[in-house]
Amino acid sequence: MFDVDWMGLLAREVLRERTPALIAESCAWAVGLSDRPHLRRRAGLPLPTGPTLGERAAGGLPLSSDDGGRLDLGDAVPGSFQDALNALAADGGVHAERFDDEVLVPFVHDTCVAAAERARADRPAAWAELADDVGEDGADLAAVVRAGEWEGPLRIDAEQLVLAALGAQPLLEVESEGLPLSLVRAAEQATRAAVPAPVVRAPDDSLAGALFLARAAVEASGCTVPVPAAEADLLLAALADAGLEAEELPAVLPHLPVEDGTIARITASLPGD
Repeated sequence: MFDVDWMGLLAREVLRERTPALIAESCAWAVGLSDRPHLRRRAGLPLPTGPTLGERAAGGLPLSSDDGGRLDLGDAVPGSFQDALNALAADGGVHAERFDDEVLVPFVHDTCVAAAERARADRPAAWAELADDVGEDGADLAAVVRAGEWEGPLRIDAEQLVLAALGAQPLLEVESEGLPLSLVRAAEQATRAAVPAPVVRAPDDSLAGALFLARAAVEASGCTVPVPAAEADLLLAALADAGLEAEELPAVLPHLPVEDGTIARITASLPGD
């Protein structure tokens, strides 16, 4: 087992600093939750009982139930945010599972990467040693974070912070607090959706093998698609791991789902003739 406690402590420190942002994102995510139907499991299926979660919350009625809730979210104040998280969802799970996937997982990942950036800047020797210990390139922050496995424990801390701040608050109040940021997030999503897909030119037949490896590398890299310039280093590392040679990249990159800025950044980093 590697001695990486200092990095875990740093990640927790960064999480504490980012707690206001985490609470704000949680409130924004909650917007619209009150419009979801209140469900009860009947004959093994989640079926609506009639009112919405918001209508029950307004009346101070419980939203979750003993037959489908998570034990760690039990004993919630009726009509509260925690109660709503533990309410039955249409897929048979509880809303907390979607909250984990849509808020906690990406937020904690970003927090760990931010901690890694700080560690690399403030403790370069210790960072290099840590990257070597976990078997990753220190320049690939996301890869070191994945190998270090700090995200799992930090998600527990993040959930506890959210519940401490919002768990007992009425669902409708949490939604009201999150409405402004929710509108911003919706606008950002609409803007991203309006961006036209990059034009992909037909590849030369001689590139078939390299393109196969490159496309597999993009899928395995975990990068946003189309890959933005900010993730150029992560993509470059994935392409190298897949066996792509530096001289192949200028011909291959235009045929991948990447932004023009990403191509320019990677091309500029390649060794000259």
